[in-house]
Amino acid sequence: MPPAADTTASPRTGARPQTERPSAPAKYLGVLFAVAIAAAAVNLRPVVTSLGPLLDPVRADLGMSSTLAGLLAAVPALCFALFGFLAPAAARRIGPIAVITAGMGAITAGVLARSFAGGTAVFLLLTALALAGVAVSNVLLPVVIKRYFPEKVGPMIGLYSMALSAGTALAALVSVPLTSALGGDWRYGLGVWAGLGALALVLWLPVLIAKRERGERAGSAGAPAKLPITRSRTAWAMAGYFGLQATGAYVVMGFLSKIFQDSGIDNGTSGALLAVTMVIGVPVSFVLPNLAARRGDQRLFVVVLASFGIAGYAGLAFAPAGAPWVWAVLVGLSNCAFPLVLTMIGLRARTAGGVAQLSVFAQGVGYLISIPGPILVGWIYQATGRWYGPLGFLALLLVPQMLFGLRAARARHIEDEAVHHAERARA
Repeated sequence: MPPAADTTASPRTGARPQTERPSAPAKYLGVLFAVAIAAAAVNLRPVVTSLGPLLDPVRADLGMSSTLAGLLAAVPALCFALFGFLAPAAARRIGPIAVITAGMGAITAGVLARSFAGGTAVFLLLTALALAGVAVSNVLLPVVIKRYFPEKVGPMIGLYSMALSAGTALAALVSVPLTSALGGDWRYGLGVWAGLGALALVLWLPVLIAKRERGERAGSAGAPAKLPITRSRTAWAMAGYFGLQATGAYVVMGFLSKIFQDSGIDNGTSGALLAVTMVIGVPVSFVLPNLAARRGDQRLFVVVLASFGIAGYAGLAFAPAGAPWVWAVLVGLSNCAFPLVLTMIGLRARTAGGVAQLSVFAQGVGYLISIPGPILVGWIYQATGRWYGPLGFLALLLVPQMLFGLRAARARHIEDEAVHHAERARA
C-alpha cells in the first residue's frame, strides 16, 4: 500500500507539503486558482485607467474643476490605504479568499453603478466602492500567492503583475473607441468594464467553495507572532518606495492622456499612448519578478527603472509631441517599479504571515504617502496651465524613490529584524 500523503502544515509557509503527486481534481483546482488570480489582477486598474482617456467628457458632464479631477486621481490612493488596512482583520474573520471574492463583487457593483451617477459626489462615492474591492485584493493577493504557491512565488507574482498590466493597458487602449462604438456616451464606456469584474467573481466563487477556508485558520496558519513592523527599517523603506512609485503611477494614469492632448495629439492617439505605457508592463511584469526573485537583492533594478522615468518625464516636459511613443515606453518601464515592489514584499518576509503584515504596512502607508501627489499635480497645472511644473515634480520624486528602493532591495527579512529588536530590548 502506498504511503499516505503528509498533511502536516509547514511552519514556514502554512502550506501542506505532499509526498505524492496531486490528484487530477487538485491539479484542476490549482489551474482554476491561478486563472482566478489572473482574472482578479486584470480588474485592479480599469476602474482608474478607463477613466483617464474619458476624463474631459466626465468633467464636463459632472461639472468637475481641474482640482476636483486631481482629487479624483487621488481617490484610489486614499481608498487603497483605508481599506487596505482593514483587509487583514476581514481575512482573519472569513479568510482571504472570501475577502477577495467580496472585493470582486464590490468592483463589479461600483463600476456599473457609477456609470449612472448624476453628480460628482455620487460618482466619487461609487468609485470608492469599486476601489474598496481593489484595495483588499491588492493587499491579500500576494498573501494568497505566498500561502498557496509557496514554491512558485516569483512566477505567480509575475502572472499577477502581467495580468494587472494587461487589464490596465486594455482599459486605456479601448475606452475611447469602445465609447464611440456605444454611441459616444462616457457612461456606457465606463460601465461596460463591470463585465470583467463579473467574470472574475464567477471564477472566485468555486475557489471559495473548494478551499472552504475558516477565518481563524486562514488568518493564522503559518503566521508568526505580531511583528514590530513599525520598528523595521526595511518595512519603512518598502512603504516609502511603494508610496512614491504609486504617486507617479496614478498621476500617469490620471493625466498622461491629457498631457498628450494638450500637445495637440488627438484623443484616440492619446489613449493609445497611455495604453502603450501600460502594455510595456505586460511582458516586463512577467519577466521582472522572476529575475528579481533569483537575486539576493534588487538594487540594480531600482536604479534602472528610476533612470527610465527621469528620461521619460524630461521628454514629456520639453517635447511631448516630438517622440511621444518613446516617452510612453520610458514612463511605462519606470512604472514597472510596481511589480518589482510586489516581488520584494514577497521576498522580504519568510512566511505568509510575515508577507501579510509587510504587505498591509507597505501598501497602507505607501498609499497614504501617495495621496497628495495627484492633487498637487492637478493644482500646479491649474495654476500654471502648463505641464513643466508637474513633470518636474514627478522627476524629482524619483530621487527619494530610488533611495528608499535601494534600502528596501537589500537581502533582509523583517522576521530577522524583529528578532534583533527583541534582543536589543532585552539587553
